[in-house]
Amino acid sequence: MKIIESRHNPEVKGIVALHDRKNRSLRKLYIAQGLRTCTALIQSGQKLKNLYVTYCMLDQARDLVGETNVTVVHDEVMEKISTTDSPSGMLGVFALPEQPASPILTSGVVLARITDPGNMGTLIRSCAAMGHKTVIVVEGTDAWSPKVVQASAGTLGMVNVISMSWAELLAAKQNTPLCALVVSGGKKPTEVDLGATLLVVGNEAQGIPTEWIADCTTKLTLPMPGNAESLNAAIAGSIALYLAAVE
Repeated sequence: MKIIESRHNPEVKGIVALHDRKNRSLRKLYIAQGLRTCTALIQSGQKLKNLYVTYCMLDQARDLVGETNVTVVHDEVMEKISTTDSPSGMLGVFALPEQPASPILTSGVVLARITDPGNMGTLIRSCAAMGHKTVIVVEGTDAWSPKVVQASAGTLGMVNVISMSWAELLAAKQNTPLCALVVSGGKKPTEVDLGATLLVVGNEAQGIPTEWIADCTTKLTLPMPGNAESLNAAIAGSIALYLAAVE
């Protein structure tokens, strides 16, 4: 079994480079951290290139993938390749899924200029949990960044993540309706058929651009009896996705 002891090993430098969006895109690779996240990605069919573990996680790694794609690293090496303050002792390098040239869009969520990785990961997780298969990213943060992968708890492998412009979305959606989630002025959840819809969730601060809202089939507003000004984007989107699943 391969062992890496030095933080200056070229392979270590290559993994660290994957912290950067540009390098992930160029090399078609991304990283995932932690036993739960790596397990979820592997079980959902994501292609594992290699699993890096400290000695304390070696048994779990063997149970998960055997020894073929496992490299043992010293603790200081794991600290170097990880993006978290307290590394879990397991980091997987996975192949980025290829984006289809002509994607078939089904029900799911459109993440319109979502910039916070935690919000994006949470929305992806909610989308997968509610049985939807389509996640469209329009001008947002990178869905394959370590923070998004972590926040999604590995559910990225359960959905089809597609990056496209708003114009490309309008051309590709065909008969799939778009429903804009807006703070006010939209219909109540009971008045909207969310079952076969792409729910559009906007930027945390600015929401959905006005011209994009105009392109949507309908608008949805979640009633807030407590009179709060608004909900967090991930919370609001998750509630709407849940309502779509239980209709």
